[in-house]
Amino acid sequence: MGSLNGESLHDLDKESLFSPEKEAQNESGSCSGGSRASSNVMLRDVYKSIKTVVFSNKLNLLIPFGPLAILVKKLSGHHNHAWVFFLSLLGITPLAERLGYATEQLAFYTGPTAGGLLNATFGNATELIISIYALKSGMRRVVQLSLLGSILSNMLLVLGCAFFCGGVFCHKEQRFTKETAVVNSGLLLMAVMGLLFPAVLHYTHTEVHVGKSELALSRFSSCIMLVAYAAYLFFQLKSHKNLYDPVNEDESEIEEGSGDDETPEISKWESIIWLFIMTSWISILSEYLVHAIEGASIAWNVPLAFISVILLPIVGNAAEHASAIMFAMKDKLDISVGVAVGSSTQISMFGIPFSVVVGWILGQPMDLNFKLFETATLFITVLVVAFMLQDGNSNYFKGLMLILSYLIVAASFFVHVDPTEIAECGNLIY
Repeated sequence: MGSLNGESLHDLDKESLFSPEKEAQNESGSCSGGSRASSNVMLRDVYKSIKTVVFSNKLNLLIPFGPLAILVKKLSGHHNHAWVFFLSLLGITPLAERLGYATEQLAFYTGPTAGGLLNATFGNATELIISIYALKSGMRRVVQLSLLGSILSNMLLVLGCAFFCGGVFCHKEQRFTKETAVVNSGLLLMAVMGLLFPAVLHYTHTEVHVGKSELALSRFSSCIMLVAYAAYLFFQLKSHKNLYDPVNEDESEIEEGSGDDETPEISKWESIIWLFIMTSWISILSEYLVHAIEGASIAWNVPLAFISVILLPIVGNAAEHASAIMFAMKDKLDISVGVAVGSSTQISMFGIPFSVVVGWILGQPMDLNFKLFETATLFITVLVVAFMLQDGNSNYFKGLMLILSYLIVAASFFVHVDPTEIAECGNLIY
């Protein structure tokens, strides 16, 4: 009995002696296991995010052309401008589309109105980045033409494709909020007025101080346009945001009440990180694109105006194009109109005056004189689109008219020789 008690006591002592170590080992084992599990979960999330964003779209097969453009530039030096431009253009196309995708995912967490504004903002990021690089290189005319082309592309091509595809796939006349379209049309006409007066002042030779009054008027008008755009944001997001509720919101809720609601594919922070990655990569490729644009114009014997007004905006508006068509086919035409017309409004009331202010800061005499041919084209385009939007309805025929109008504009710039092109090209090819 005593021996048993002694053994039992001895065993208890051993257990008491080694139990802290066992607990420590268990704790360390559980900590290492937990860290391994958390790292595995993190790697799995990263893989899932990359798979969703990068490998879910066939257009992303063009992404390798971006690094290839950089490689061609490094190997060929100052010669193969046409290939560098072409490869950069191909490389930027999927990045612009993925930028729009990441913005749409972020819009799930911000609400429809702020989401539409985000979509228009990051959809225009490509054009703004290209404009800043062009301004730094002194290529003011490329900035003017590319921003003008972005407006024309959004109002005619993007909106036209949205109307056409929505009318064909939904088999009915679609409706959108007429009041918001009228507000955007008014802002676009105000932008035309801001561009028209410096051009008229220049061509009528009625400046008080020759060569200075036009620039001063452009800078003053740009500041006024920026104030007007800031007021528009307050109007849209605060004071009258009820105007931006979709006209068929109740109907869509009833139709989609069976559980067909869309959900985000990536998280909010993943969206923000991808926005940063895509924007950074676009900014890198934009520098190569800008430096090669005029060499490509000479190599292909294509007017610089056509490349700047037609080719660049089609690539830069890839995000808006995809988004507007997708939402129109889902009978969410308010979002499509907000993306296409809202993007045009943002470029005209923010992008263009912002470029003038940035040029002012950089010491570049960037002005609002877009020349008579370009200003007249913008004026006619705004009038055509305003008439299309005034009744709040759309159908495939309206979309077809807008698309055909864009083809006329494209053909016009293909045969148009910009008067400043010869003077600027000789100094900027390097």
